[in-house]
Amino acid sequence: MIKRFLDCNATDFNTMGKKEILTSIKASEGRVLVSEIIGAISPLLYDISNAELAAAFGADLLLLNMLDLDHPVFYGLPTSNSETIIKTIKELTGRIIGVNLEAVNEETSNLASGRRASVATARKARDLGADFIVLTGNPETLVSNQEIIRAITSIKTELGAELIIAAGKMHAAGVLSESGEQLITAQDAIEFIEAGCDILLLPAPGSVPGITMEYIRSLVKIAHSRGVLTMTTIGTSQEGADQQTIREIALLCKMTGTDLHHLGDAGYPGIAIPENIMSYSIAIRGKRHTYSRMARSINR
Repeated sequence: MIKRFLDCNATDFNTMGKKEILTSIKASEGRVLVSEIIGAISPLLYDISNAELAAAFGADLLLLNMLDLDHPVFYGLPTSNSETIIKTIKELTGRIIGVNLEAVNEETSNLASGRRASVATARKARDLGADFIVLTGNPETLVSNQEIIRAITSIKTELGAELIIAAGKMHAAGVLSESGEQLITAQDAIEFIEAGCDILLLPAPGSVPGITMEYIRSLVKIAHSRGVLTMTTIGTSQEGADQQTIREIALLCKMTGTDLHHLGDAGYPGIAIPENIMSYSIAIRGKRHTYSRMARSINR
């Protein structure tokens, strides 16, 4: 029997494949927390990486943003070996690790190739040790839903059996025609799922203008009816808001029925405010499970 994700140890994660991870998350009934972090800037604690800090405050999964897979850099680690960065983070934190890849237009974007969503970068992420990828877009990258669908389709064909694919948008990413409720429509959600995503990424209620709990709840229902998990996301710097706001968003996300909860990387540069990671965790699963994740040794 597969353990609930919130009860798993590092040794459990080490033996899990794609199917086991997804099943374990589903069994946790909306109590799994993802913290997005940037390693290419100086960490908050100078000689301790933002990955380690987010894990210490209760994050279950770590999502690496702005990681150029052709030239990976992550400050605060005891190694600068680009080939072992992700594996080192896993060893230090005992967490499941993901990488953001940006579904930009290949012909018009100036984004570094190592950050673009492609079969090559997805394969490199897997080879470097990543367990999942998130196909999305940072501010002003002009990532569109159609580009995300194309990326899902190509990556799913080549790597879908072994790499978890999450996809969606946290904000408009500079595409004004895809803002507010047009950020992701019911039709977009269906097309993402049909293209092959394993986790549908949705903006958290209250994080994007016009995005309500009821609206996201309707999209969660679509995903769950088709056997796909969902992840609500805070990608609008509200990971740096006061703790009351964080708790309110957390409970709204819980009410949508989502499987995973995501906090962005802009509370402080490169990481959510650590206290907000803990406050969000306590809101969705209480102190028992929060403290358990914070205290659980990576040697277990």
